[in-house]
Amino acid sequence: MGFTQISNDGGKNEEIVPDGIKPEVSNEPVPPGAAGVLKELGQTVVPSGEPDIFCMTIIGQIEGHFVLPPHNKTTKYEHIIPQLVAAEQNKNIKGLLIILNTVGGDVEAGLAIAEMIASLSKPTVTVVIGGGHSIGVPIAVASTYSIIAESATMTIHPIRMNGLVIGVPQTFEYMERMQERMVKFVTSHSRITEAQFKDLMFKTGELNRDIGTAVGGQDAVKFGLMDEVGGIGAALAHLNRIIAGNTAVLPAGLPQGGLTQ
Repeated sequence: MGFTQISNDGGKNEEIVPDGIKPEVSNEPVPPGAAGVLKELGQTVVPSGEPDIFCMTIIGQIEGHFVLPPHNKTTKYEHIIPQLVAAEQNKNIKGLLIILNTVGGDVEAGLAIAEMIASLSKPTVTVVIGGGHSIGVPIAVASTYSIIAESATMTIHPIRMNGLVIGVPQTFEYMERMQERMVKFVTSHSRITEAQFKDLMFKTGELNRDIGTAVGGQDAVKFGLMDEVGGIGAALAHLNRIIAGNTAVLPAGLPQGGLTQ
């Protein structure tokens, strides 16, 4: 069996193959090895071992019943809910760490995620980094314990709608009822009072061309929205203490209802 030199026109190096034999092209998918991990996760090494804490990220805009444009960074609630169910069923998972950095999004989808987190039987800790704005506020307070980074902010504002709006009283009554759902959820899962939360929500002059308030890390703890200012290390340490049963849910010295404004 002889070998044939393939044409080398244009000064390009070509492959030498045996006569009558064509190189095989594999159509198999990339195995979940180093190349697959690099493509999917952007890292070359996957942490080894089987940790008992499940980490979940909620980032970008929370996508609801309508698909957002492809250039938007989104979190789809139909992806988050099955993960929460799987974490609840997995006997090896003792707790959940939720990393939150969102600009808000669909109200009903955000409330659905928050209700799912609040209904888990396993301890949960949320860390707000960057921002937990709009409908991200209920998600942030839904956990067993909530931590916010010192530089993070939480924007509290009334429910808003875009697109076609039918200008009848029933439309505004529906918006008011939906807003009350969010207010009741936040106040029932945090130490802030309803009066304090609504005062932040309807405050004028705080936001450009809008009503509402941007609450920083320290202020979020003072108002009773969040439990502590900290980061990943504090979140994991507190979650491990809850799992071990060595700590109460709320730290000592924090009054119910937050601070008066």
